[in-house]
Amino acid sequence: MFEDLRFPLIAAPMAGGPTTPELVAAVTAAGGFGFLAGGYLSADALSDRIAKTAELTAEPFGVNLFVSGGSAADVELGAHIERWRAEAERLGVEPGEPRWDDDAYAAKLEVVLARKVPVVSFTFGTPSAEDVERLHANGSKVAVTVTSPAEADRAVAVGADALVVQGFEAGAHRGLFADEPGAEGGGAQYGVLSLLRLVSARTDLPLVATGGLVHGADIAAVLAAGAVAAQLGTAFLRADEAGTQPAHRQALADGGRPTAFTRAFSGRPARSLVNRAVADFSATAPSAYPEVNNLTKPIRAAAGKAGDPEIMSLYAGQTYELAGSGPAASIVERLQTEAREAATRLSRLR
Repeated sequence: MFEDLRFPLIAAPMAGGPTTPELVAAVTAAGGFGFLAGGYLSADALSDRIAKTAELTAEPFGVNLFVSGGSAADVELGAHIERWRAEAERLGVEPGEPRWDDDAYAAKLEVVLARKVPVVSFTFGTPSAEDVERLHANGSKVAVTVTSPAEADRAVAVGADALVVQGFEAGAHRGLFADEPGAEGGGAQYGVLSLLRLVSARTDLPLVATGGLVHGADIAAVLAAGAVAAQLGTAFLRADEAGTQPAHRQALADGGRPTAFTRAFSGRPARSLVNRAVADFSATAPSAYPEVNNLTKPIRAAAGKAGDPEIMSLYAGQTYELAGSGPAASIVERLQTEAREAATRLSRLR
């Protein structure tokens, strides 16, 4: 599935705008592999993006889908709603409705089946064994994002073909199957190298490593630790082809901000640059996804249009300051050069 790539690099599916058909096509043309982000899109919009990507590249690419958990109906949202309502009034918009939805999972599953997407990955949980069987019968491979050995076991049990092993260094949402209220970051946390070793000790499935990887040496490191490929997101946030909002790009370029986990924007732990929203809202943000995400979405969009980074979800990995910018092809080329240099340094072990 990923073992035959010219360069073992995967462009991560970054939902909410950064991942575009143009970015996926550029990375695949440079010898890697790209995933479209299906999260937050309607089924029709996802179908259109798949068609657009297929127009731009004849190479295979993948699609990522979110697996929704249960509703947080018993969680108190009132105080968090009022905090965000004040920001909505300042920006002149209405807050979104804090409702539960399943991200149109069933409809989008039918889209990837109809489009015969070669690789379908899943985040926030596993698809059912029946869904995996349908995808396999349709010629698709299945990958599941895992953040712990226990999650890896569950993904293996439903018939996954590969695991995307996500360390806590990763930007944006942790791929947790279940969020643990009250625990910063959602519970037990593993760095990408430690998790890679723990998971490889319990399964022979191909492992893709992800989490804070922005340099070619990072790719060499995870390959040495047993991964078949490295999945990078933050490294492409400032790529020319990415759909990252200008204010988000500028905050990344400026640097200087630490990152932290927060539920403030979505109700799920996600690593963001620390801004006013993270500093002021995180301590009392409830574990309520996607209710909180639906509440804040129009407010964050308005902040983006206004160029106000203090109320935006500035998702990024821990090492974001080391990521570059420019055409995706040049980013891939730099990563290749750095990875080869790192591999040469390993000659000391001979």
